[in-house]
Amino acid sequence: MPTSKELRAELLHELRNAYEGGASIRTLVASTGRSYGSIHSMLRESGTTMRSRGGPNHTRHR
Repeated sequence: MPTSKELRAELLHELRNAYEGGASIRTLVASTGRSYGSIHSMLRESGTTMRSRGGPNHTRHR
């Protein structure tokens, strides 16, 4: 049976892969039931390079 550390490490890995694959933090929130802040913290803990605000299709307004 996996330990809680192993389960957390697996979750961090899955979240990072999903985010780096294009999933938004809000999508990860919806799929895990965790808060936005906890997902953001876990992504940073896993060493994920965070995208800029607005997603990949966001354009700057002038």
